[in-house]
Amino acid sequence: MTGAVEVRVRRVYDDPAPEDGTRVLVDRMWPRGMAKAEAGFDEWCKEAAPSTELRQWYGHRPERFADFRRRYEDELREPDRERALDRLRRLASSGPVTLLTATRDVEHSHAAVLAEVLRASPDEEPEGGLPGPGSQRE
Repeated sequence: MTGAVEVRVRRVYDDPAPEDGTRVLVDRMWPRGMAKAEAGFDEWCKEAAPSTELRQWYGHRPERFADFRRRYEDELREPDRERALDRLRRLASSGPVTLLTATRDVEHSHAAVLAEVLRASPDEEPEGGLPGPGSQRE
């Protein structure tokens, strides 16, 4: 049995912390007001971000979060996003990963959903129900 993966979620504007491990920006758009020279992350995985349409529909309205989570998990099954998710899983299996977002409400963000998906073992479903690789959904 392997140990649980260590995945954190933080704002991209926060200073890096020693326990962050690999820092990955998971937003589709570049963070507002941040110069590339001051970007304190190791990778930019914009393919893991929700679609522009979903992001705009959600509008960071907490009352829509449950429905947003379900729709985003559906999007994570698309081939490009599945590849991005596999990349993040590989990173997380090698050590701590911190998912970064510019969103102010990190708790109700796509990064929080993504972290939950990554923390779930491939054979179990996270709270929202996204199956891991090889599992089937009824």
